[in-house]
Amino acid sequence: MKKDKITIGIVDDHQIVIDGLMSLLKGHEHFHFGFATTHPEEVVDKIGEKTIDILLTDVMMPQLPGNLLAKQVKEKYPAVKIMALSMSGQGDLVNEMINDADISGYVLKNIGKQELIKALEKIAGGGIYFSEEVITELQRTSQRKKENEEAHLTAREIEIIRLIEKEYNNKQIAEALFISERTVETHRKNIFRKTGTNSVIGLVKYAYEHKLV
Repeated sequence: MKKDKITIGIVDDHQIVIDGLMSLLKGHEHFHFGFATTHPEEVVDKIGEKTIDILLTDVMMPQLPGNLLAKQVKEKYPAVKIMALSMSGQGDLVNEMINDADISGYVLKNIGKQELIKALEKIAGGGIYFSEEVITELQRTSQRKKENEEAHLTAREIEIIRLIEKEYNNKQIAEALFISERTVETHRKNIFRKTGTNSVIGLVKYAYEHKLV
């Protein structure tokens, strides 16, 4: 690690999460709390008042989403390392945080004390840390994206899949998209062929597994 004490800032719109994190880290010789807040819009100003090494931020916050907050922090305070905390390891969310905000880590809120300490110490030392569940979900997302690309589904076909998932019949799909029922039927045949499915239930299952709906 770069120094003896690692100063941490915490932002989460649930106070109970903040209390839990502080309880897990309380008394640990390496960590010092700079601030904790349930208001993400205050974070940039708080960092200006109290220098921190790592910001622990929730991802899904209604006032200001974690990816936007992280981006603001990185733009103004590039030296601050950011670790995202979330209930979900959804691959799209993780990729968004990585691409938009250059985060150093992403862990789930079911994290235990030892893993949390390990993650913070690794990030403070210049490394990166992603929970195993998050890495697995990133791999699944990458595989889904690859399979979707290989299926060569068009934007119109994905649109029809979403309407099928809503239980629209051919006539309703045709009316919604201003195309003929014969065109819808042609699209359906192509969709079943490309996705390797042969029933609406199978298609809907494919759509959920590949995040098309």
